[in-house]
Amino acid sequence: MYPPELVAPMKEDLTAVGFDELLTAEQVDETLAKEGTTLVVVNSVCGCAAGNARPAVKIAVQNDKKPNRITTVFAGVDEAATERARQYMLPYPPSSPAIALFKDGKLAHMIERHHIEGRPAEMIAENLQAAFDEFC
Repeated sequence: MYPPELVAPMKEDLTAVGFDELLTAEQVDETLAKEGTTLVVVNSVCGCAAGNARPAVKIAVQNDKKPNRITTVFAGVDEAATERARQYMLPYPPSSPAIALFKDGKLAHMIERHHIEGRPAEMIAENLQAAFDEFC
């Protein structure tokens, strides 16, 4: 578990632009039970979250078509919420960071850590925007 003061700026990086924090397993279940599309970002303290994943999702949600809900869980902090979100992301293995798009509670598009590492935020954002255009 990371100290709250360490991760606060990393959480705020997304919440400041409208991402809702899912802090419990129940919040994950309630959110993904809703009709429509939901983006879930598994946030992390790692460098690829800071340099690639968070900038990418902030760019992606500026798309004309976007999910009904944009949410985040934080790996190593919000453990129950992260674990529940990862259950919805199966068969993909746990990955931090990770970005998942759900439609009507079902996984529609997944970006794992190995798709994030070493790729520019703009490339990841384009991938997400194409998914938004298709599913949202």
